[in-house]
Amino acid sequence: MKTLKIFIVLLITTISAKAQFTKAELQVSGLTCSMCSKATEKSLRTLEFIGDIKVDLNRNIFLITFKKDAPVNLDQISKKVQNAGFFVNSLKATFNFDGVKVSDNTFSYAGDNYRLVNGGDKTLSGPVMITVVDKGFAPAAVYKKYSSASADKTESGRTYHIAI
Repeated sequence: MKTLKIFIVLLITTISAKAQFTKAELQVSGLTCSMCSKATEKSLRTLEFIGDIKVDLNRNIFLITFKKDAPVNLDQISKKVQNAGFFVNSLKATFNFDGVKVSDNTFSYAGDNYRLVNGGDKTLSGPVMITVVDKGFAPAAVYKKYSSASADKTESGRTYHIAI
């Protein structure tokens, strides 16, 4: 009986460990030279959940790989970019939905809530690219497009509004 309980705990831990952000595509506005992008990259590398960063200077995009099993905080990414003197133009992240329960277009991860503003009847499993549409993470036109869909829901804690 004790062995069965240990097996169940390990199984649940394994399933929940799969649910996480794996990578992101961060587009930053305001970069004018390679020194600007280097300063932003250096600032982002101080975050403990970032494993690697590759920079595309032509499109001002940072391809971020997150450390496995490290909780990701999207607000910290935005703050690091702003502290470097620039702005997040868009943030698209890949989230692994294995073991994640999506109910009423909402799911939780690392203490934060995520609301799908265009979820509909989609079944989510495996890695899915999501786009954060909150102010400070998306251009004004994108934020405005989804702001009415995100304004009427309330959850405790931080809620990110995302589109698929």
